[in-house]
Amino acid sequence: MNDTILFSPIGGTDPISMNNCHDGAMLHICRVYKPTKIFLYMSQEMLKNQEADDRYRYALGKLFELQGRKDVKIIQIERPELQKVHEFDFFYQDFREIIEQIMAGMDETDRLLINISSGTPAMKSGLLVLQTLGEFPAVTVQVATPEEKMNEHTHIGYDIELLWELDEDNDPNFKNRCQEVHCPTLSKIKNEEIIKKHIAVYDYQAAAAVAETMKPEDTEKYLGLLKMAAARILLDFPAVDQWIRETGFDCLPVKAGNSRKYFEYALNLSIKLKRGEYTDFIRGITPIIVDLFEIALKKQCRIDVRDYTRKKDGISIWDRSKLNGTKVGQVLDGNYAEGLRSGPVYSDHIRLLIAEYSQDAQMKKLADELRDVEKAIRNRAAHEIVSITDEKIKELTGFTGKQIMDKLIRFFVYTGMGITADSWKSYDRLNQKILSAMM
Repeated sequence: MNDTILFSPIGGTDPISMNNCHDGAMLHICRVYKPTKIFLYMSQEMLKNQEADDRYRYALGKLFELQGRKDVKIIQIERPELQKVHEFDFFYQDFREIIEQIMAGMDETDRLLINISSGTPAMKSGLLVLQTLGEFPAVTVQVATPEEKMNEHTHIGYDIELLWELDEDNDPNFKNRCQEVHCPTLSKIKNEEIIKKHIAVYDYQAAAAVAETMKPEDTEKYLGLLKMAAARILLDFPAVDQWIRETGFDCLPVKAGNSRKYFEYALNLSIKLKRGEYTDFIRGITPIIVDLFEIALKKQCRIDVRDYTRKKDGISIWDRSKLNGTKVGQVLDGNYAEGLRSGPVYSDHIRLLIAEYSQDAQMKKLADELRDVEKAIRNRAAHEIVSITDEKIKELTGFTGKQIMDKLIRFFVYTGMGITADSWKSYDRLNQKILSAMM
């Protein structure tokens, strides 16, 4: 039917203020939005005003005449017994029933406006609560006073015909004082608080799952960022790259392929630590320790482990034919009673080479400590059903989880990847970006 419908309580400055000779809120909304159907809600006092001089219908009739509009329906909702206009509970329930009836007569082409500037504070609050609960898809409209301060009410000697002639808003260049108030629904507020809590613990999959249950228009500014973060925590770089293009926000401080892979993996371990996932943190240490040791050995000592290994089923294993007759082979054989067994490359092997070839005491110390941590606790976490806590980590290794992570971060210096201290804060910056987009 393409109707614009207004529901409006009537207040003390309706229809025209005696104090400033400007539209009251109800009349001003009608002037701006040109509704085709108007529901006027009148308490006992307002109904007496209407019966005394027909002021509300008179002003609306003059406005429609000025606008050249006909066939506008005005429906009075009368509450002649209503004197306690401060009781919120009454208005909440009464407004709810009235608006339900109005909505029942609407179709998808109609639009409902609700005036939240007229009436008593209890009336305005009742309407705002209904909107906040998300019960009705309506547009709430607020009207500023001409002086942009609180209205003063004067009722004695009210002359509607004179006030219409003096109404400054009849000027064709009148100032539009209407503002649509976008009230967040209670469910939206609740869901956003849940999302924020998930973000605080880096649980982006859960945050995105909650966001996807909400209206698209409520999450369009940040859902893509959540999905990017969820892909990042899973180390799904193709998906991350796609979301970077779609959102225009680059969350990855390290770009180079292998450097990005190792940095993001280590950063992922730090997130597991922050979330208290100590077992996963410990289990995840070995792969990156082996790789970082190899990279640092090549960068600092000019020894490339690949020169002494071959691939078997995608795993690097020592190749005796490449080791025989080399100093590397001698170092490795000399540290094991029966010599180096042919098999996968382990962190202990690389640590021995670092100890032999590196001139950097700090690098050797870090390598020893990281290997000792791995040896002390990893097998227990990987092969036993055991509770791993930060206290248990300290008991078995002599270091807390954070101290171990700090050692891992410091060892990155020897890889030559050029990772800055600020890069390790990139998840917190990503969180701040998402939270800012939610505001």
